[in-house]
Amino acid sequence: MTHPSAEMDPAIKSFRSYLLAERNASPLTEQGYAQDLAQFVAFRWGVEVSAPFEWMRVSPEDARAFLMAFAKDGASPGTTRRKLASLRTFFRFLVREGLMLDNPFAGVRGPKLAKPLPKVFTVEEARRFLEAPVRELEELRRLGTDTAQQAYAHLRDAAFFEALYSTGCRISEVVPLDWGQIDFETGGVIVMGKGAKQRLCILGSHALNALRALRAQAAEMWPDGDSDATRIFLNERGLPFRPRDAQRRMKHWLAVAGLPEDLTPHKLRHSFATHLLDAGADLRSVQEMLGHASLSSTQIYTHVSVERLKDEYAKAHPRASAGAGK
Repeated sequence: MTHPSAEMDPAIKSFRSYLLAERNASPLTEQGYAQDLAQFVAFRWGVEVSAPFEWMRVSPEDARAFLMAFAKDGASPGTTRRKLASLRTFFRFLVREGLMLDNPFAGVRGPKLAKPLPKVFTVEEARRFLEAPVRELEELRRLGTDTAQQAYAHLRDAAFFEALYSTGCRISEVVPLDWGQIDFETGGVIVMGKGAKQRLCILGSHALNALRALRAQAAEMWPDGDSDATRIFLNERGLPFRPRDAQRRMKHWLAVAGLPEDLTPHKLRHSFATHLLDAGADLRSVQEMLGHASLSSTQIYTHVSVERLKDEYAKAHPRASAGAGK
C-alpha cells in the first residue's frame, strides 16, 4: 500500500530533486525511491493524512516495524534491503538539510542475503571436459585430417583448462603467463592475483604434461614459440589468447563432452576448491591457493561440500528420507 499524494510533501519533493540534480540518479531510480517513501508514509501515517508529514516524529522503532512488516508479507531479503537503503538515504538527506537531528534508519540492519552456492563440476564431469580436446585431436590424427593449426588449438585448449583446474586460478591470472614463469621441475608457477599480489600455485602432472605438449607444438609453429619470454597461450595466428577466446572455446568443449553450456571457466576454480576440500584438504591451505584475503571467502566451498555430502547421504542411507522403512 502506498500513500496516494506523498509526492506533495515538501521534503520528498526536495529529495527527488536532489537525487536527479546532485546524485545524477536515473529517472527509474528516482521513481523507485519515491515509491518506497510513499509506502513508508502509508505505513507510518496512513493514507488519510495529508502532506506535509511530521518527519521529526519518526523513530528507530518505526523504521524497524516498517521493515518487519515487509518481511512478514513475504518480501524477499533483497527487496527489504533496497527499501532500507531508500529510507536511509532519504533521512540522511533530511539530516543534511537540518530537517532531522538523527537518522532513524541509520542503525537498522537489513536481512542477510543468502549467498548462492557456486555451481561446480563433479570429478567425473571435470575429467570428461578436460579430456575432450585431446580425444578429438587423437581422432583427427587417426583420420589424417589434422593440421598444425588444429593441433595447436587443441593442445592449447587442453593445457589452458588443465592449468585453470590444476591451480584454481582466475582466468585473468593464467591468460598472460609466459613460458619462463613455469618451473617444470617443481610444478610451481607464480601468478599475479587481485591487488597486484603474487602467489605460488601448483601445476599437477596432467597440467604439466599438457603444457609440455603445447610447448613442443608452439616451437614448430613459430621461431620463438617456446622461448621463456613468449606467451604460453596464443591463438592460431600467434596473437595473445584472450579471456573471451577461452570462454568461447569452453562452450565448444562442453558441448563435445555433453555437459551444460552454462558452465564457465570460473567454475573450474570453484571445482578446484570444492574437490580439494572434499578430499580432506585444509581450509587455510585452500585459501592460500585461491589467493583469498579472507578465510570467509573460502568457507563457501565447505558449504558446497556439505551439500554434496547431504545429497549422497540422502541417496544411500536407508533411513535418510521421511518415508524410509515404511
